[in-house]
Amino acid sequence: MHIFRTWSEVPAPLKGGVIALGNFDGLHKGHQAVIGEMVRIARGNDVAAAVMTFAPHPRQFFRPDQEPFLLSPFRLKARLIEALGVDYLYVQTFDKEFSQRSAENFVAEVLVGGLGVSHIVVGFDYVFGHQRKGNVALLKELAGRYGFGVTAVGETTAPDGVRYSSTNIRNLLKEGRPFDAARLLGRYWEIEGRVEQGDKRGRQLGFPTANLPYKDYLHPRQGVYAVRAGIDRGAATLWFDGVANFGSRPTFDKTDVLLEVNLLGFEGDLYGRHLRVALIDYLRPVQKFDGLAALAAQIAKDAENARVALGRLPGAPVPAPYVPAA
Repeated sequence: MHIFRTWSEVPAPLKGGVIALGNFDGLHKGHQAVIGEMVRIARGNDVAAAVMTFAPHPRQFFRPDQEPFLLSPFRLKARLIEALGVDYLYVQTFDKEFSQRSAENFVAEVLVGGLGVSHIVVGFDYVFGHQRKGNVALLKELAGRYGFGVTAVGETTAPDGVRYSSTNIRNLLKEGRPFDAARLLGRYWEIEGRVEQGDKRGRQLGFPTANLPYKDYLHPRQGVYAVRAGIDRGAATLWFDGVANFGSRPTFDKTDVLLEVNLLGFEGDLYGRHLRVALIDYLRPVQKFDGLAALAAQIAKDAENARVALGRLPGAPVPAPYVPAA
């Protein structure tokens, strides 16, 4: 998959394709339905399949001081989009100038003039343009003027009627319900980053941990989780069972938020390595312990509970985060 960060210099051979528009934060099953329909149309017409997304997320741009809410940073989003069979990803910078483009100008100058799209695929509730004045009805009106097709994918829901939405997924993660969130995502939710030097207390307790900086992501419920942790090795990822603590460390009077991951059965140095951490099951809330011995005993229990929880996964052990059935 090729990634472009500007629409104004797209090579002529890439024009004329089908494009899906959206923020696609989380790449949940509703997003997958939109992109999947786009790929189906593109393949049927033997043209390129493309996605346009926006960075930063418009919500970040307009409300920079709000609490973190992102489900998928760019690296993960690009990986997931590529896995859906997309040929090209356009990452549009969302800044003040772009935010003031009218819906009509966005279609005429960017989508038609810049990308030469032949068909646009969006969700049924897609809005765009200055003050969000553009919608599916306007897209269809402009389609007649400029000669492209439009498909609006209808609302999609889980078998129990819950809508596939980023808001619902965020709420589930904040409640400490990673499995329920995974049913809407189509996979377990991941946190990723480069391992940083910590205070090495985990090593002193017999449970060395990899510390990941925590910025920009949604904050799930603080506590201890059973996880699958993946070490990136080029195009491949080597997965391990693990147990992780997300949150502050009250036993040491720490108030900053940190993700600490113990890879069960792993021996080696992870400093500077890129690590993917998939939250599988919530084990317990954050606690303050009366001394290191009590903390070490609880960590041992957490590791055993994580093994039990991960062993319940269908087909366990698995090479990567298990994708739950719908």
